[in-house]
Amino acid sequence: MNRRTRLIVTAVLVPAAVATLIAMLVMWPGRVELSNTDPGGERVKGTVTAVTTQKATVRVDNGPETTVDLPQGPGAIKVAPGDDIVLLYFPGAVPGGSDYTIVDHQRGGPLIWMLALTVAVILVFGRWRGLTSLVGLAISFGVLLFFIIPAILDGSPPLLVAVVGSSAIMFAALYLTHGVDVHTSVAVAGTLASLIVTGVLGVAFTATLHLTGIANDDDSFLAVTQGSIDMRGLLLAGIIIGALGVLDDVTVTQATTVAELAQTGGHTRWSLYRAAIRIGRAHVASAVNTIVLAYAGASLPLLLLIAAGPQPVGDLLTSEFLGQEILRSAVGTIGLVASVPITTALATLVAEIPAPGRHRFI
Repeated sequence: MNRRTRLIVTAVLVPAAVATLIAMLVMWPGRVELSNTDPGGERVKGTVTAVTTQKATVRVDNGPETTVDLPQGPGAIKVAPGDDIVLLYFPGAVPGGSDYTIVDHQRGGPLIWMLALTVAVILVFGRWRGLTSLVGLAISFGVLLFFIIPAILDGSPPLLVAVVGSSAIMFAALYLTHGVDVHTSVAVAGTLASLIVTGVLGVAFTATLHLTGIANDDDSFLAVTQGSIDMRGLLLAGIIIGALGVLDDVTVTQATTVAELAQTGGHTRWSLYRAAIRIGRAHVASAVNTIVLAYAGASLPLLLLIAAGPQPVGDLLTSEFLGQEILRSAVGTIGLVASVPITTALATLVAEIPAPGRHRFI
């Protein structure tokens, strides 16, 4: 990286990083006190020892052996002797009935093995880069669990919290995963600019569509139990955080593409930009298709309900619930598309184009 490029990158990113750190310190929520009392009973663990037609005998951990009714109805869990399960202990909930109710299977052990296999695959294939990506992932979860979620519960504006938290995740994850160099710095700058575009569009369209942020029972319950939370701001915060997960992939790819194309020689900055944009268009087309298919897969029960329901499709699409989902997809897609020309332009400006006759072939 030459001196000019280093000065440009430093002048843009260092103030942004310092502002992010200061904002996190100012808004840091500390310890958020929440009620630990569950009015619906206490969750305990146990092991099934015997099963009959309608009953199961369960040995409760640190408790007695008891007989409980088997769950009934659609989606009811199936149990067999030896299964580790979760029960709800609620004395007197059913007069004359058991104090325990089967509510779920214990999944801690299988989940740990699945995650261990995932980590092993990443480390074997990615080696040192895989390790740094896992550290970046841990930091991302740390920011979510110890800053973003507590700060929102503490009453801070969700959109501002999401912007600051996403910036912190972006700096840590990208530099840890891809190293501290000019390509990563350009990707960071492109991601930051694209997040700003996404946030501005989210604010504008949320107001235009008159969305409240309360579209289902979970939203209503959260609004009632945590009245200090700005639900519209929470909707926007979700859009920002969701967009970040896709943007970093696109921006890193574009920054690296420009750097590699520049080293082949024979380019002016304008021809370099055009060549990288062509690659970016293909990448965006694949990414948009991935986003749509991932959303369709996750929302397949909802899509089936829409197809089977008597309500006109137009009314469903303009409802609060689907309006929010369409907003997330549309604004996130626009931010994704915008990231390509933004990052490509930044990377082209700082690219080191070799003089004729001094290029290398790749």
